[in-house]
Amino acid sequence: MQMNKLVREPLAILGGPKAVARDEPDLFGWPIVTQEDEQAVMEVLRAGKMSGWDVSRKFEAEYAAWQGTKYAIGLPNGTMALEAAMWACGLGRGDELICPSITYWASALQALRLGATVVFADIDASTLCVDPKDIERHISPRTKAIMAVHYCGHPCDMDAILAIARRHKLKVIEDVSHAHGALYKGRLVGTFGDVSAMSMMGGKSFAIGEGGMLCTDSREIYERTIAFCQYERHGQDLTLPDLKALAGLPLGGMKGRLNQTCAAMGRVQLKHYPQRMKAIQDGMNRFWDLLEGTPGLRPHRPAKDSASTMGGWYNPLGHYISEELGGLPVGRFIEAVNAEGGRSGRASNPPLHLHPVLNEADIYGDGKPTRIAFSDRDVRQPAGSLPVSEGLAERCYGIPWFKHDRAESIERYAAAFKKVALQAERLVSRAS
Repeated sequence: MQMNKLVREPLAILGGPKAVARDEPDLFGWPIVTQEDEQAVMEVLRAGKMSGWDVSRKFEAEYAAWQGTKYAIGLPNGTMALEAAMWACGLGRGDELICPSITYWASALQALRLGATVVFADIDASTLCVDPKDIERHISPRTKAIMAVHYCGHPCDMDAILAIARRHKLKVIEDVSHAHGALYKGRLVGTFGDVSAMSMMGGKSFAIGEGGMLCTDSREIYERTIAFCQYERHGQDLTLPDLKALAGLPLGGMKGRLNQTCAAMGRVQLKHYPQRMKAIQDGMNRFWDLLEGTPGLRPHRPAKDSASTMGGWYNPLGHYISEELGGLPVGRFIEAVNAEGGRSGRASNPPLHLHPVLNEADIYGDGKPTRIAFSDRDVRQPAGSLPVSEGLAERCYGIPWFKHDRAESIERYAAAFKKVALQAERLVSRAS
């Protein structure tokens, strides 16, 4: 096995040979675009149907069937899909949304546009998703919904979250932007809450160029989404009397139509996604299996016997236990891995609850920070209030995102990480 030989070589950062002597960019290229994608997009362009509905409706129907929900609505991006989900769930002026602090801003920031605010909960140290045990202490009479973000592909503990939501009569919005195709106990994420929304931009594991999708089994949420931002569909899609009476203008004051070139690409990508996702999962699991037992390094993935999976494994990362590596800082570990050609990096989003936009910015000129402009209490959360979120940057690192399962190649990349971990004391002694 080449790994045993590679990890015994001197560290590259100290003058030794690289574990990955030759990088393989094609192992990581994404999305996979073929003539089939190009032909589908060109058909839309040549027909001048970029702003139509026919292709998008077919994509929506196919995506709903794959996802396992009654309805799916295509939108220009995941940010708008999440905002529409918030509004469709009734989030409005003075209401509160509970959201994990470690996530991309689009899981939360649109609440401010609706006159609502965000209360952040801490994350679970293992899953890096919202910690159900920390949700309830943040619930107030103004809480309207919980945002469950399947962070970096790892499914949330949906059983616990749904139990809390039922107990307090709250809506659950699933942000599936990192986890297309992931399973929680054998069932696709995005099918547990009242509504799910996701990004499909070019960097995601399910990528259609630029786009978003909202999925739900609720006819009311479906129609409220149409009423909010897809006014040209009001005539045929609105049946609820209170919404039908307002048909013709978007209640959200915006246009939420998905460009049909992206819908066309989405239809092709969806056909091949299960097969391509399996290749990603096989490659990523191979990488972690090779590192099993390596001191200081733990996988960010569900237990093998849990019937839960990581989907397309977007933005993969690992857990870092510095004390098992002589106190070697994660930044130095990453530097040494990259010297080996291993493709590592800082992996997590910064905690949102500490950002000035959520604490100081008066975005709409209300004379006070927007986050508390319509609230009857100060929901801002200072440093030290969410300790797991605040310390995450020192406890995780990025790993290669393999799009193909090539055993020999993946072994070399895994060797880069193992080599540094096994020789960490050499870096610690040089720093002291």
